[in-house]
Amino acid sequence: MTTAPRIALTRLAGLLADGTRAAFCLALLDGRAWTAGELARHAGVAPSTASEHLSRLVAGGVLAEEHQGRHRYVRLADVAVAQLIEDMAAHDPPADPPPTTLRATGSRRALTFARTCYDHMAGRLGVAVADALTRRGLLERDAGIAFTEAGVAWLADLLGEPPATTGRRPLARLCLDWTERRPHLAGAAGAALCRHALNEGWVTRIGSGRALGIGPAGGDAFSRVLDIDVVALKLTVEAPVTSSSGRAGTA
Repeated sequence: MTTAPRIALTRLAGLLADGTRAAFCLALLDGRAWTAGELARHAGVAPSTASEHLSRLVAGGVLAEEHQGRHRYVRLADVAVAQLIEDMAAHDPPADPPPTTLRATGSRRALTFARTCYDHMAGRLGVAVADALTRRGLLERDAGIAFTEAGVAWLADLLGEPPATTGRRPLARLCLDWTERRPHLAGAAGAALCRHALNEGWVTRIGSGRALGIGPAGGDAFSRVLDIDVVALKLTVEAPVTSSSGRAGTA
């Protein structure tokens, strides 16, 4: 191995090794842009400290920034960075302590049931979507992952056109789910399905976090399109999340 890759890896590892910078990157996995002040409050650090860390992440190519008036917004630089953060966060995660308040319990349940993972759906719902696509013969997982011809046609029919792909982002990619320890669907198709679900009102964002809620219309849509019983799926969240082995959602 040449010197340049070693230097690049060392620099990236140094950027992500700090707890505050890691907290920023994990928060930005919701796919949206945050202000420096919002991230400072989220991580529990002073605005000046947040600004210093954000400048390092921007200089290192992990984050991108834009200015609107007096506000400075930052987001993950691109899909490749988001994928890297996702994969690292899901690698051998430590068990979190059980929630000690009703609010914390409710928050964990919401994240475990359904949430965004950058720009695609994660949690129990995300895994259920990947399983349903596989069960219906639309997604193959025998050697890697790929949509079948029927799956590509199904996507185009549902979305109105096939999702755009690039050399750096395939149509389908499996992303290991932090809470479920099983894969959900990422890639261009995962992003397109999440965007479609949000646009059609199948899912809605809960507050400013990553959790997603599903109303009656969404339950009907998931049942009709993928034969997913959302009510039954929600019931499976109750016991695991309140146990001492539960994990908070991140990926």
